[in-house]
Amino acid sequence: MLRRLFAKRLLGPEDLRPSRDGWEVIGAFNPGAAVVGDEVALLVRVAERPCERRAGYTGLPRWDSRLGPIVEWVKEEALEVIDARMVRRKEDGLLRLTSLSHLRVIRSRDGRTVDPVEGAWFEPLGPWEEFGVEDPRITRIDGTYYITYVAVSRHGAATALASTRDFDSFERHGILFPPDNKDVVLFPERIGQEYVALHRPISAAPFTAPEVWLARSPDRLHWGQHEPLTWSASSWEADRVGAGPPPVRTSRGWLTIYHGSQKSPVPGQVGAYSVGALLLDLENPAQVVGRTNGPLLVPEAPYDRQGFVPDVLFPTGLVQRGDRVALYYGAADTATAVVELSLEEILSSLN
Repeated sequence: MLRRLFAKRLLGPEDLRPSRDGWEVIGAFNPGAAVVGDEVALLVRVAERPCERRAGYTGLPRWDSRLGPIVEWVKEEALEVIDARMVRRKEDGLLRLTSLSHLRVIRSRDGRTVDPVEGAWFEPLGPWEEFGVEDPRITRIDGTYYITYVAVSRHGAATALASTRDFDSFERHGILFPPDNKDVVLFPERIGQEYVALHRPISAAPFTAPEVWLARSPDRLHWGQHEPLTWSASSWEADRVGAGPPPVRTSRGWLTIYHGSQKSPVPGQVGAYSVGALLLDLENPAQVVGRTNGPLLVPEAPYDRQGFVPDVLFPTGLVQRGDRVALYYGAADTATAVVELSLEEILSSLN
């Protein structure tokens, strides 16, 4: 386990106003992070749900292209609770989320505190984002910030692309990876004249343990040459794995922070999410040349262990300053937190 040189809960639901009357913020977490000028911009996932409660019913929110957020009230007896985040309709076996997410810009002058004034909002738009937009990652390429994010709809969880130069306005570029695919991050430079991304295809048929794949593109929009990264999963990452923030170039290879979760022995509960690291070859990033023997970080702070989904440490943003890296993450699917680590200690932990 690595030393935490600095650690802090930066932002929680209580710090943000709801988007509309009659709604409540239940999460401000899983932030993308980028250096913009002399400050850090965080693009935070904000999860909301209706305040209203109806006896015997569950409110299922979704985004309507004409009306904005609306709520469908379904009898509890018609639903099966999967975990704190979703339910399954008994009549057809399909899933629905119990909250609706959008993204908000939060700025930080020093990377350790957040400014009280909220910035721009990035709300769902169109049928592919009907159930919300989630979990952004930010990569700066040639002066533009590219944002990969999860677009959730009745068709599944796809990954879409947006871009910005100032975090005041955004341009959408559409779906990159169709459902079900999440945790997509772009490398910050071309490799062999091609753009490279890590992604996480999710199969309903468990032919294999959880995997992270690599893909290449000539233009950031059309992706192919897919191949899986290969490493032997440990028990702490046996349930899910996925890329964290975008990879960082080092002299030894591409440092790739990722999350892994263990299987929970309790039905309906989510296993603990921890943080690991891979080192990928600089010229052929599909080749794993180093990894940590165990997790770098596990949920241990009170805000990691207690929240909407307990024991979750979900890394999504990274800012490097000299030998220190600030890792921004979602804590317990509730809050945004930061932990500062030594880059040299991370690299020394890789075998």
